[in-house]
Amino acid sequence: MNGAHTLLETLVDAGIEVCFANPGTSEMHLVTAIGKTDQVRPILCLFEGVVSGAADGYARMSGKPAITLLHLGPGYANAMANLHNARKAHSAVVNIVGDHAVWHHQYDAPLTSDVPGHARLQSHWVRTSESAEDLALAGAEAVQAASSASGRIATLIVPANHAWEPATRSHDKLVPAPLERVPQARIEQAVQALGAGRRTALVLGAGALREPALTAAGRIHAATGATLLCETFPARLERGAGRVPLARIPYFAEQAIEFLAEYEQMILIGAQRPAAFFAYPGVASLLAPKACEMLEFAGVDDDIAAAMHALAEAIDAPREPAVQERVVNEPAGEALTPAAIGDVISARLPEHAIVSDEGITCGLELFLRTQGAAAHDWLAITGGSIGQGLPVSFGASIACPTRKVVAFQADGSAMYTVQTLWSMAREEADVTVVLLNNSSYAILNVELMRLKAAEPTPKALSMLDLSRPVIDWCDVAHGLGVPAERASTVAEFDAAFGNAMATRGPRLIEVMVEQNVGATLRR
Repeated sequence: MNGAHTLLETLVDAGIEVCFANPGTSEMHLVTAIGKTDQVRPILCLFEGVVSGAADGYARMSGKPAITLLHLGPGYANAMANLHNARKAHSAVVNIVGDHAVWHHQYDAPLTSDVPGHARLQSHWVRTSESAEDLALAGAEAVQAASSASGRIATLIVPANHAWEPATRSHDKLVPAPLERVPQARIEQAVQALGAGRRTALVLGAGALREPALTAAGRIHAATGATLLCETFPARLERGAGRVPLARIPYFAEQAIEFLAEYEQMILIGAQRPAAFFAYPGVASLLAPKACEMLEFAGVDDDIAAAMHALAEAIDAPREPAVQERVVNEPAGEALTPAAIGDVISARLPEHAIVSDEGITCGLELFLRTQGAAAHDWLAITGGSIGQGLPVSFGASIACPTRKVVAFQADGSAMYTVQTLWSMAREEADVTVVLLNNSSYAILNVELMRLKAAEPTPKALSMLDLSRPVIDWCDVAHGLGVPAERASTVAEFDAAFGNAMATRGPRLIEVMVEQNVGATLRR
């Protein structure tokens, strides 16, 4: 056996089942090892940003890590943007990064770089194997680190000679660190705060947005009247009919400040203090009132569900909280506005679907219009680095092959990781891409209005315009192996989306959106 084989055996014993890969020369022994086992599913992606984004989506829905296979520093660098999103989502990911053989570094070959330096930018845990014999232990430690608490980014760097040199044995699985128990004193503090008569919001994120914790939150709301708020960009929110509803903190800072102005205290549960996405002249960065008290009840690495259940019991909350009713709205007119698109999706979304939202400006409306849709999971762009939506939807489909996945996708950000369509076709992933074609970086037009830098010139506006030439998304999808059709009216979109929900396999619906930038800003 060589180091690559002992590493792979170790990863399999630790529970690894999927490898999202874009390998190169220094990873060929690992490729060979994967090719000799039927216990790891290799999935080729044509760009490393797809690799890392897919691993993120897989982790969000499976609750466990996949491995990524990346090629030296440049390969890792290509994966960085979606690893940034994965870190913000608290996703468990194990990166395996091949490096030059140890003795080859001295020659400063073209692909030589500081791989550990790259990896430390996004990774919670970084290690370079010390020998072929050490590689198995390093692999066990990587999975342990990634699987600990709420999830971590772990990066193992493998010098090529450690993969091909002889090694004698794999390593047993190492037990990851569990979630932390919330101290009783913190529960008692929350009980006192909830009984103090102040206008209160529970700000929920991370594990607090899963159904067991949400049910407890609904009970607390029923007992105290505390408002349930969701962080603006949740990694995974279980919502829809039959689940406890909550309001999402608005994206635009001015709206969020107004939205939160009434609260005298906030209890943070798996979420940080609400802060603006960007700084703006004359606008506060922290969105809650200055006098609003902040109580940190549970962090992302705490056992949030258990703590919230204990809190609900401590205040003798009702057993059954109020839940969202099923709502079906008929779209008004035939214009494909964001509201009309949302109404169609809400009406036809099947039970237990998964929605990956990178709709950017249109996504604000979609979230509101799907509140009463059938029960579903919502995956948001956690770190704000665009190019997440397609890979995350693909990874979610790999994790949950029996569930329908909808990628609600803006056109500009889709171009960052368009290669995902090819992997969807190759793996026959059951993903429907709703591609919103407004031929613009529309969110940046909104931001241009908000910043009031100066009256924009045609040259300035050209930097936000995708209409010269207009991207033909049906042709793009067909070229990458995904069936596609175009919808220009509500009736056309309703027929196309309904058909997509009734059949399996990847497909793309190019939706020609009518959107008013000023209206978006007012929302």
